[in-house]
Amino acid sequence: MVYGMSLAVMMAMVIAHKTAQMNKILSAVLFMFIASTATAQVVGSVDKKTKELDISSSQKNEYKVFGYEFAGTSMKKMICFSSHESDVRANYNNCPLGSYYGTDRLRNGDKILYLGPAGKLFGKMVYASGSGKKTIFYLPKSSFVIK
Repeated sequence: MVYGMSLAVMMAMVIAHKTAQMNKILSAVLFMFIASTATAQVVGSVDKKTKELDISSSQKNEYKVFGYEFAGTSMKKMICFSSHESDVRANYNNCPLGSYYGTDRLRNGDKILYLGPAGKLFGKMVYASGSGKKTIFYLPKSSFVIK
């Protein structure tokens, strides 16, 4: 015995200390995992005045963002913005509005406008073609910022 402590008390203190250290380590690892997987893939911006969406095709990071027919990721994919050539060249995901590297690659006269929020997770967009046809789709809010 050390200073009147029994072996059982000493073991309990060691286990409590190691458990506290383990909890700190597990918490840190969990935080890093969540932070790395939940990092928003912000690839575009909406101009506050014009409401026009801009996604640059010359980004250095890899990205893939879909616009959906309705506000939900399990809905039909309407448009794709991707840094992957295979997604864009063959419209791999069969998106009715097409697949693009960025909005600067849309057909001449076409543009995408932000109409407003659609719940907490999506923004309501309209694809306005140069011919006047308009198609609504929903883009995850995590993929763009309003500037």
